[in-house]
Amino acid sequence: MSGGSGGQKKLSKAERLRLQKEEEDRRLIEEEEARLRAEQEEAERLEKERIVQEERERLEAKDQERRGTELAELHLLEENFLSARQWKADYRAHAKWEHYMQCDGSPDPTVPQEINTFMSLWQENKNEDIEFVIEKGNQVLNLIEKLYFLLLDTPPNELKEKVIIQYQESILELQSLLHQKYNEATERLLKKANTYADSDSGNMEVAIKDKNITFCIWGNLKKNPRFKNHMFSDAENGFDLPKTVATSDVAVRILHTHYDHISPLQCIPKLHLKVQAPESKQELTVLYDMKEEKEGEQKSGEDSDLVIEKESDGRKSAISFKDSIKIDPDENEKLEEESDKKSENVSTISGVQVAPLQVATDEKEEEIIGENIVDLHQFTPVGGVYLIDALKLPPQAKQINGWIMVELLDVGLETYPYPPESEETEDATYPRIGVTLRLLDSVIFFEEPVVARWDSAGKQWRTDGISDIKYKMKEKQISFEMDAFYTITLLQDAHLNMPYQSWELRPNGTDELLFTVVTAFAEVQMQIKGNQCMLSSITVDGSEKLSHLTGKWTSPIDLTIALKKAGVNIFPSDYSYKYVCVNKKTPLAEDTTYQQMALVASSFAFSWSKWNLASGQDQVVFKVSEHLKTNAVKDEDWSLYMFNGQRAQRLIISETSEAFSEDLANNTEFHSTLYHLIKDFASEEAIEKVKKASCLFIDAVYQLLIATRVLTYS
Repeated sequence: MSGGSGGQKKLSKAERLRLQKEEEDRRLIEEEEARLRAEQEEAERLEKERIVQEERERLEAKDQERRGTELAELHLLEENFLSARQWKADYRAHAKWEHYMQCDGSPDPTVPQEINTFMSLWQENKNEDIEFVIEKGNQVLNLIEKLYFLLLDTPPNELKEKVIIQYQESILELQSLLHQKYNEATERLLKKANTYADSDSGNMEVAIKDKNITFCIWGNLKKNPRFKNHMFSDAENGFDLPKTVATSDVAVRILHTHYDHISPLQCIPKLHLKVQAPESKQELTVLYDMKEEKEGEQKSGEDSDLVIEKESDGRKSAISFKDSIKIDPDENEKLEEESDKKSENVSTISGVQVAPLQVATDEKEEEIIGENIVDLHQFTPVGGVYLIDALKLPPQAKQINGWIMVELLDVGLETYPYPPESEETEDATYPRIGVTLRLLDSVIFFEEPVVARWDSAGKQWRTDGISDIKYKMKEKQISFEMDAFYTITLLQDAHLNMPYQSWELRPNGTDELLFTVVTAFAEVQMQIKGNQCMLSSITVDGSEKLSHLTGKWTSPIDLTIALKKAGVNIFPSDYSYKYVCVNKKTPLAEDTTYQQMALVASSFAFSWSKWNLASGQDQVVFKVSEHLKTNAVKDEDWSLYMFNGQRAQRLIISETSEAFSEDLANNTEFHSTLYHLIKDFASEEAIEKVKKASCLFIDAVYQLLIATRVLTYS
């Protein structure tokens, strides 16, 4: 059957060819138009890049032309660091003189003759009760703190190596003497144990709580075989004894020192001073000569004016500050020529000692940590040390026919061996000792602590020999079992609060600012005023903690020590980069930024930026805002700045941009210093406030910045 009239008409061959030709012509025209359009777009892009590049080269050339002038102006501000250092040196000398004039009998711990006389005289006194030792011990702790502070606070070139060794030896000798005195007082106490017998149990019980120690001792006078455990109600420390011990002439002492004199003394680095010809007189920089740095970086370290080297466990770092000269802004070229002819000696500022910038390590020198041995670079003791001892109970005085008689043994304080030391029982299993300890209210444990025992032979903390650990966070109590009597400490990961989630530095008055560091567990607010700082608050889970530390003005170094002792460590060490995923930055970019932030911190707020993670090792990115009021900075008032230690620029992106870009913000220029870039957008009032800022305030800000290293550990 044929198709209906509605069917399509079949195209002829000629028509098909015509249509194909039209389609081909249309395709060629579209391709040509696309090619021309692409060429035009490419030409426009290249032209735009050329214009941008020319503008960038113009701005770079302009920056280079005025570099000498800007560095000269910056140098005038940087003299604040030297002024602060001189003020602190004068203050130390004045304090030494004041101590001499007081003539109060207390020794100067920096004078060997005085401290040795003090220790010798105390060592000769053998019949001192525990209350006197505790009181005298507080004086000893004060002397130790003074020496330790001087080791940290004194600029490197002012401390000779023999002085460092002298201070460290004095610290160790004072620690040893204090421990000896507690043992002597304990022995004296045990000799008259029956005078301290409890009316209910008949056993000796003494518990003394002081600001620096908690002293608990129990004497087994009744030897009751049904005795199982004892809890010192005042101290909330207790123990469970095996039956064999409970029927022996034994005493149990739990001496909780709220400090740690057991762990190895923190190493103070050996410092060596050498002077070299400077490359540029006007710069204030930090150059690190590391074994793993590239050859070019090592060469830059060789051109520094003053290099202070620190050797510690295979590491070597150098901090260089260019020398002090006054610069005429109109003599840039002349200065460049003269800079290689003169060399003056300017020392480093002491703040660098708080947390030296370490970026590399010699892997060959890395210490191998064995199984069950605590790595004190990763973990830190918190809350002091618990010396838990079993002691032999000496013979007690007896009254016979009106006479009081006592057997005198000249053997000193004897430990009670448990487990018993015998070849026959070497492989035997003995019941374990139960211990319950009350944690200090003055410290924070963010997680369950690690319980470790001191190995006196290996001079290290170990975790073996301890089992059945039960931690009650709300009650601040921990219990466990030991296979022998040990000295115990509770350890916390030193890097729990790193990396930081955010930070902000905000001025709130004349030579005053608020420094906030937010971590995964806490929000820490520190206030700086003049050369002093204080802890404003520590907020954990919505509630404020460590009220005993808040509101007390102290030095930056003392504040860092107090916070670390309380378990709040936001101060990276030389080894922290091994345990924290850090946002690694070059020392030149990082430290120079801290210096210049401190110089303008009286008028400008700074804050964390997420783009710092994307800017690479050579650049740091942060937020900046002029801030002359005391209220919080509004989001729209922040601008993004990028700095590599030698060139500063304001970025076109914002914190909410979709991608990172190094492009300059519109109508902005490059500058050789952060100060001059900020100055472009600052009010006269803000700059005037910067120029009038106290050198001690600037130094305090720098010390806290270098201690927290917020640009790397955020």
